[in-house]
Amino acid sequence: MSSALLDARSLVKNFGGLTAVANVSVHFDQNELVGLIGPNGAGKTTLFNLLTGETPVSSGSISLATDRGVQTLNGQSPAQIAQAGISRTFQNIRLFKDLTVLDNVRIAMTNHYREGFFTSILRLPKYYRTEREMTAAAQRLLAIFDLTAVAQQPAKNLPYGTQRRLEIVRALATKPKLLFLDEPAAGMNPEETADLTRLIRQIQHDFHITVVLIEHDMSLVMDVCERLYVLEHGGLLATGTPAEIQQNPAVIKAYLGGD
Repeated sequence: MSSALLDARSLVKNFGGLTAVANVSVHFDQNELVGLIGPNGAGKTTLFNLLTGETPVSSGSISLATDRGVQTLNGQSPAQIAQAGISRTFQNIRLFKDLTVLDNVRIAMTNHYREGFFTSILRLPKYYRTEREMTAAAQRLLAIFDLTAVAQQPAKNLPYGTQRRLEIVRALATKPKLLFLDEPAAGMNPEETADLTRLIRQIQHDFHITVVLIEHDMSLVMDVCERLYVLEHGGLLATGTPAEIQQNPAVIKAYLGGD
């Protein structure tokens, strides 16, 4: 049996007559940083959607190692998968734009700070205690990622790169074991990308979680990832370390500009 944190085997996703993911097997181990690369249309985001419950698989299996043993994720909703310990960001920023930075993070913590129906309705002492605990936890996260100064600002007022950072912090607020980042550097300038590179390293080091990212910025991918999967036309073309992928003739020809 696999000792991976997440183990996906022989995944297939068909949309009518189109096969978007074709017999792909991947695994992600504890506390590693993995990249998923390939051109537009290769099936990268569809694979993320399968692994996070956004899209049901046509066939194949997905399992996650938990404190209670191996849990099958097939058929689970995104909320159930998030509760199990998987969080993600999206290509398009999905913040609550009119809420404050602090409230965006607080909302993400609700799965771990549940109150009973009557506790909430009657505003019992436990309700206020939970609210204080959530606020304090959110403030600690914002401080770690240098967002304290903007905690009371609406998310829509933040610069683009800071919104991206907030989205990642909000994903961390769910206390994941595994964090999927879908093109986190999209739309960023070089300075913002350099900040993102430091942020990704900090997340893995400080939170001891597995991070998997889809990214087109090859310098970022080769810089931070320990292992890479390369997709082409929905199938797995290659896997290996960044050095191995850089020397792989098929990858060089298809993605890195070689002849």
